[in-house]
Amino acid sequence: MSADWEQVRAVADAVLYEGYLLYPYRADSQKNQSRWQFGVLGPTGAARTGIGEDSVLSTQLLVRPHDRPEVSVVVRFLQLQRRTAERRCSGQRFEAVDELVTAHGVWLTWDEAIEHEIQFGPFDLAELGAAQTCHVAVRPGADIEYLEGGRLVRSRRELRGELTVACEPDDGLLRLSLSITNTAAPASSKDDAIAVSLIGTHLVLSVADGEFVSLLDPPADASAAASRCKHQRCFPVLAGPPEESRLMLVSPIILYDHPEIAEQSGGTLYDSTEIDEILTLRIMTMTDQEKAQARATDPRAAHIIDRCESMSPEAMLNLHGVLRNPHASGEPGLIPELPDGIEWWDPLADGAVDPAVDAVLVNGVRVSRGSRVRLHPSRRADAQDLFFVDKIAHVTSVHEDVDGEHHLGVVLDDDPAADLHEWYGRYLYFSPDEVEPLVQ
Repeated sequence: MSADWEQVRAVADAVLYEGYLLYPYRADSQKNQSRWQFGVLGPTGAARTGIGEDSVLSTQLLVRPHDRPEVSVVVRFLQLQRRTAERRCSGQRFEAVDELVTAHGVWLTWDEAIEHEIQFGPFDLAELGAAQTCHVAVRPGADIEYLEGGRLVRSRRELRGELTVACEPDDGLLRLSLSITNTAAPASSKDDAIAVSLIGTHLVLSVADGEFVSLLDPPADASAAASRCKHQRCFPVLAGPPEESRLMLVSPIILYDHPEIAEQSGGTLYDSTEIDEILTLRIMTMTDQEKAQARATDPRAAHIIDRCESMSPEAMLNLHGVLRNPHASGEPGLIPELPDGIEWWDPLADGAVDPAVDAVLVNGVRVSRGSRVRLHPSRRADAQDLFFVDKIAHVTSVHEDVDGEHHLGVVLDDDPAADLHEWYGRYLYFSPDEVEPLVQ
């Protein structure tokens, strides 16, 4: 298994378990009464009758062929596993209970999940043509775990589905059409429907002798073809490291190209894209009784509680984000460029800039916090600016807006309330061409 594939798998696992278990991780919490939120493919007719989700996920991808491209498809999903706690009555007789208390722990009746990963292909795109159908089948099963005073019965229903794959040319590229459909018989209730659903369904594709085209930011020669691609209940993105174009993740949640797990993350928290730091702090404020209830709910919840309780101060600080040292050796830079693939609205962009240490060049002079400048207001139609002509000020911050324009926050040197303004952040703002650096 390549390192690139392992990176994709880490992201795919996060997608697979997104929303699996919601804070406060207790079976009796209101949030956990409807846990399965993403990528759920329900049985036939479940969406129409209001007892489950639609049965189909479909997408169209673009492949730039090199010679004779082949595509492999991995279908990944969860199968619901119903865990029933049973208390021993007498002899070999057991009765189902909501809670089983033993000398070694407490167990609740609860729905768990089993991972499944099924690979299809490789498909020769030169010969694929019309749709080819592959069957998805997972057998039913049951396991019994005996405990002191009772047992846990884990049962799983049969799952059935179909993967269809087709290919056709489009503007010198190949348009690959895929759909995954749950073909289970109609269900009679919500519990029945979720038991035969494919949960957290997503696809991971790899191509040999070709490359995938980004559908979020397609090159000019693929823009028209990308606009013709249709997607239902999924978001296909390039996967693996930024230079990789042979892997694609078809996700049930919105992602960007080349997604990755943040290095600061100590492990999954499952809870619908919550921020790790906030959720970890919430877990630490849970009472001992609440933690015990969470541990009794699911082994994954117990692991979360244990991990948060044993977290070191350094690990907790790491969750707070990445800090840049403004006193690091070397020549200080200007406002940094955002990393490739990061847009201004992405929270990751916040770590790339810092108004307190960033700088701009004005007439060849580096201007940053603490620089002294003479003001020459000219760009804004504000009568009050006339009072600041030729005034001396010191820079407090350097900003860049979403249009790429730079702005300097300043405080007047001769303002009697200068210290107060700087304390609570009430600055005057000017563009770089409205100031004259005063070289000391």
